[in-house]
Amino acid sequence: MPQPAKGARLHKFKHRQYWYIRDTGQPDRSTGCTSRIEAEKALAAYIATRGRQGAANEPENVTCGEVLAIYAEEHAPTVADPVRIGYAIEALLPFWSDLKLSHVKGETCRRYAKWRDNAPATSRRELGVLQAAMNYAHREGYVTSAPIVTLPPKPEGTLRWLTRDEAARLLWAAYRGHKSQHLARFILIGLYTGTRKDAILRMGFEPNTVGGWFDLERGVMYRKSDAERSTKKRRTPSRIPRQLAAHLRRWKAEGCTWAVEYQGGRIGDIKRAFPKAVAEAGLEGVTPHTLKHTAITWALHNGATIWDAAGFFATSAETIEKVYGHQAPDYQDSALRAVERAK
Repeated sequence: MPQPAKGARLHKFKHRQYWYIRDTGQPDRSTGCTSRIEAEKALAAYIATRGRQGAANEPENVTCGEVLAIYAEEHAPTVADPVRIGYAIEALLPFWSDLKLSHVKGETCRRYAKWRDNAPATSRRELGVLQAAMNYAHREGYVTSAPIVTLPPKPEGTLRWLTRDEAARLLWAAYRGHKSQHLARFILIGLYTGTRKDAILRMGFEPNTVGGWFDLERGVMYRKSDAERSTKKRRTPSRIPRQLAAHLRRWKAEGCTWAVEYQGGRIGDIKRAFPKAVAEAGLEGVTPHTLKHTAITWALHNGATIWDAAGFFATSAETIEKVYGHQAPDYQDSALRAVERAK
């Protein structure tokens, strides 16, 4: 009696570095991957597209893992920040990998959010990637339809900003650590410009292909390079405040190439240094994004208009008004005067 076909699977030859895909009746094909995890993604993409001949499959015949693999392989490389998609897929796969698209429904999505046991906003982002992957597969003709993902309720936005005293404590905690003085530079730039973390860490003193740069001669900060792809996160130029310009000139005179660097090299992330400084400063609920909140809040306290704040901080006027508008000294001023005059 013939043995049943084993189907597509991964195989590692003893003296070869790459993983291979073996499939009954087909020649072995290299995945080009030395990592088992990456090879499994290649296998999922192979299974998802095998023998289709251009015909779309029904949702009950395709797994979420296959769709996520297609999304990672075909779409992620075309976006400005594929790493974010990668993080989400890495979180999604342990739960969704073997489930069919037809299993995507409210109950399963709620079970995933409970299984993840993390911040609702994080689960929302991850499930959003699953929805985007299914939509992509449908749009590209891999599946006949894309189920609707049920997202956790959107959490109420919290606006944590630093007082002047808290900002001083955070700066001092960063500065006194001999291995984290680069963090003090990051904090100063964030407080004065309200620029996002990734953009700050890519800033240099000359035009470059990595990110933006400080034009100290003209007093303008360019938040991204000409080579970078635009994203939904606005990174428009803005003028450099004179207090920050003084620090920047000093750093450049010291021979620095990057605004935030350590021993001559650009700092890629502050995921350990920043929380450590926050703890040493005795603060709670403070993240790198808090610096943006702080910069905008301080500006509105000092009388900046919503229109000017939107341009300077590369944030839409609608967001400034919705999230920070109540911080302006004239918030609801005309309405209050009208009510107080009422008889």
